[in-house]
Amino acid sequence: MYSMSMANDLYSIPLQRIDGETTSLAPYRGKVLLVVNVASKCGLTKQYDALEKLYARFRENGLEILGLPANDFAGQEPGSNDEIATFCKSTFGVEFPLFSKITVTGPEKHPLYRALIAAKPTSVGEGKQSFIEGLVKYGISPNKEPELLWNFEKFLVARDGQIVARFSPDTLPDDAVIVKAIEAELAKK
Repeated sequence: MYSMSMANDLYSIPLQRIDGETTSLAPYRGKVLLVVNVASKCGLTKQYDALEKLYARFRENGLEILGLPANDFAGQEPGSNDEIATFCKSTFGVEFPLFSKITVTGPEKHPLYRALIAAKPTSVGEGKQSFIEGLVKYGISPNKEPELLWNFEKFLVARDGQIVARFSPDTLPDDAVIVKAIEAELAKK
């Protein structure tokens, strides 16, 4: 179980915004967060569009979507932070916060992802097994949980910092299961 003191620690983990400014999750305390490892050259990259629409829909109610680029899966995020920011803005009109590229798997994984994975070691998603089989067909050996499976895995964090859900990459941001989970957390004041 992820204790409240661990949840408070989540807010103190150092991060960098995509523009290089040092920050943490502290500015988002009291918000519902959807934390997503993103990539610009992935078959799932079009999820940026659905993430941005979700952000536009729920931002005023207290949702923050946090995009954390990672190049951990088949080199699908090779760009610099500037290139990533430009791509996201020009291609998908991304307004939600983006952070500097980090590592989300393996021994060098960022402390934020260590905390997220420790709190939710398995993801949910109706198509997760099919997604895994698809990776194998392309000659890719998928990570085994608790490691992230691929780009666009999503962690839902409650207003109090508790990690309440983890969704597999194939679960689209506008899927009813994610929308209902977000609405449930936003309803809690």
